[in-house]
Amino acid sequence: MIHFDKARGVMKIFLRVAMMVLCGWVLANQAFATKITGAGATFPYPLYAKWAATYKTQTGNEMNYQSIGSGGGVKQIQAKTVDFGASDKPLSPAELTKSGLVQFPTVVGGAVPIVNIPGIGAGQLKLTGAVLADIFMGRIKNWRDPAIIKLNKGLRLPNLAITVVHRADSSGTSFLFTHYLSKVSPIWRSKVGANDAVKWPVGLSGKGSEGVSSFVTRAKGAIGYVEYAYAKQNQIAHVSLKNAAGYFVQPNIASFRAAAAGAKWSQSNHFYVILTNQMGKNSWPISGATFILMHKKQADRTKGVEVLRFFDWSYGHGDKMAMQLDYVPIPNATKNVIRLSWKKMTDHTGKSIR
Repeated sequence: MIHFDKARGVMKIFLRVAMMVLCGWVLANQAFATKITGAGATFPYPLYAKWAATYKTQTGNEMNYQSIGSGGGVKQIQAKTVDFGASDKPLSPAELTKSGLVQFPTVVGGAVPIVNIPGIGAGQLKLTGAVLADIFMGRIKNWRDPAIIKLNKGLRLPNLAITVVHRADSSGTSFLFTHYLSKVSPIWRSKVGANDAVKWPVGLSGKGSEGVSSFVTRAKGAIGYVEYAYAKQNQIAHVSLKNAAGYFVQPNIASFRAAAAGAKWSQSNHFYVILTNQMGKNSWPISGATFILMHKKQADRTKGVEVLRFFDWSYGHGDKMAMQLDYVPIPNATKNVIRLSWKKMTDHTGKSIR
C-alpha cells in the first residue's frame, strides 16, 4: 500500500511537470507567432480567407485580411497602415516607383455581369460587350429591347425596366469591368473610360460586392457585376458574354485559364498585365489577375519576411484551394520569377529580406 501511494505521488509529479512543459510550449509558440495584416480587393477575398485559415492551422501564424476594395488597399499600403495591400488594378511602373512599392500577382479570375430577371437562370441570357455597355450607359432601358431580343431568340424576356447597379467604392472589379467596356465600346471609352472609380452615367451604387449583389437580388430587372466566385457562392444568375473571337462563353475556371494563356509575366514590367477581351475561342472577356502591393523597403523586417513567407506558402500549397473557388493559379514558372523579384525587397539597413 505504501509503495502504491509512492507510485501515485510520482505519477502526479510527472503529470504536473508534463503539463507545465506543454503550457510552456504553447506560450512559447504564441509568443513567437507572427500576425500580419492586409487590405484591399474584394475579388480575391474568398481565397485569401481560405488560405489564411489553413495557414494558421499549419503554422500558428495569422494573416488578417480586410476586404475593403482595391482603392482602399492601395491607399492603406501607401499610408503604411497595413503590411500589404491588394488590388485588381495593377499599378503602372511609374506609380510603383513614386510610392516605393512592388507588386506581384497571386491568381487569375473573372468579373461577371449578374442579373435578376424572372424566369432567367444562370448563363441563359446572352449579351455582347456593345449591348452591355449600352445598358450601363442607360441607352438600353428595357429587357425587351430589340438589341437584347436579337441575341436571345427563344428566350422569354419580360417587359421589364432595367435597373443598373454599380460599385460605390473604388474597386478593382470596376476597373476590370470598365476596362473591358472601353475596349468594346467607343462611346463608353470616350464618355466614361476605364478606372477603379468612374462617373457612372446611370444606376444605383452599392458598396462592395455585398452591396451590388444585395441591390440586384432585391430589385427585379436589375443588372450589376461582381467577381465570379462571389456570384457562384451566393447562387446569383450571371450572363453569357460574346468574346473577342466571336463565341458566347460562360465564366468558369476553364474560360479564365484560356484568357490568361497568353499572359507575359515579367519582372521588367513589374508584372503589369491586363487580361480583358483576350483572343481565344474559350476566353472569358472580363478576366484579370489580382495583385499584392508591398513596400520595396520594409520598415519592419519581421513583418515583411512573414508576408513573403505567407505568399510563398500560398504558391506552394494553395493551388487546389484556388481551383476549388474557381480561381486560376499562377504558372509555376511565373511563381519562381516572382520569388526572385522578392530579393529586391530590403529592410531599413538595405539588406534583402528574402
